[in-house]
Amino acid sequence: MACGTRLIRNARGPGTSNVIRRWLLTLLALLVGTLGGTLFAWLQAPLPWMLGPIFAVGACNLAGAGFAPPIAVRRGGQWVVGAVLGLYFTPDAVARMGALGPALIVATTVIILIGWGFCWALIRFARADPATAFFGGAIGGASEMLVQGERHGGSGQLISAGHTLRLIIVITLIPFSMAALGVHGDDAWLPPPMATSVPGLLVLAALTGVAAGLAQRVRLPNAWVLGPLFCAAALAYFDLSLSALPRPVINIGQLLLGVAIGSRFAPDFFRVAPRYLSVVAVSSVAGVGLALLLAWGLSWLSGLRVATLLLAVAPGGVAEMALTAKVLQLGVPVVTAFQVMRVVVLLLSVGTTYRVLGRWFGWPRDSGALRRRAGEG
Repeated sequence: MACGTRLIRNARGPGTSNVIRRWLLTLLALLVGTLGGTLFAWLQAPLPWMLGPIFAVGACNLAGAGFAPPIAVRRGGQWVVGAVLGLYFTPDAVARMGALGPALIVATTVIILIGWGFCWALIRFARADPATAFFGGAIGGASEMLVQGERHGGSGQLISAGHTLRLIIVITLIPFSMAALGVHGDDAWLPPPMATSVPGLLVLAALTGVAAGLAQRVRLPNAWVLGPLFCAAALAYFDLSLSALPRPVINIGQLLLGVAIGSRFAPDFFRVAPRYLSVVAVSSVAGVGLALLLAWGLSWLSGLRVATLLLAVAPGGVAEMALTAKVLQLGVPVVTAFQVMRVVVLLLSVGTTYRVLGRWFGWPRDSGALRRRAGEG
């Protein structure tokens, strides 16, 4: 019996201890993120409950903390954010969005072309292989770009690192710049006031959770953002008022998202490919400048505020840019629609576009082989 007990203990011990260690690290990451959010809130920084955790957890990981929370943390944050954003799509907001078709087409086209410019810069200055440069430079759908890039022979590590760094730069530079300049809207796109109801909140959580699961099942990009977003938007459009989301729930969603983003960093993050990441950093800042010029042009075309359109066309993520719009009251439905449109068009066209450009410029079919030969040389 004693021998059997020892065998069970030895068989289960390492696996059990690893699971316990991972969950303890996850709880510690959430604690660190909470402290970062509290500090940023005390400093009255923009988006404190997202940016605070990003910087706190990211700094700890760069120092070797090894935070790697399960994917449920990121999905939980996306779930909350998607539900929050969807509630803005009231009948009035959707009706007003109908006039923005030309601006949507122009913005989507120009931002995708800016992504091609990022690709050129990575090939020209970072000497990246075409697949890594193309999918690393594409603006939007980071997870999908990683999959597509590896499928075409690109470096998944560099593609992921580039998208992470660009996201951090954009969601830090734009909110802090707007806060410093005192940019704040008198949002005419706000949904009507809605009371918080515990039963209604539970029903809303259940419906948006099911929507997220279905979106993932049909492989919708950004499923845990777009599934809840489309579900909540349908409820808002048909005036099915269940409950508002309380401020603490929204803060928790931002906290989870911030912890997930901050955990992408590792001690060797900036040492893996310094030239590549330097080009990503410079091009990201340049991309924000180009987005600002585009926003000015679209403002003349659509009559919307430049600040709203900057968030709408910025080379960041759907959730992050829309959250910034929510905090600054700058037209959440507009920002969300522009960002989602770009992601959808990009994902539907990126594979074909890469193959066409590859034939046009004579790119090798196996970029991985090209990268390996360069490394050997």
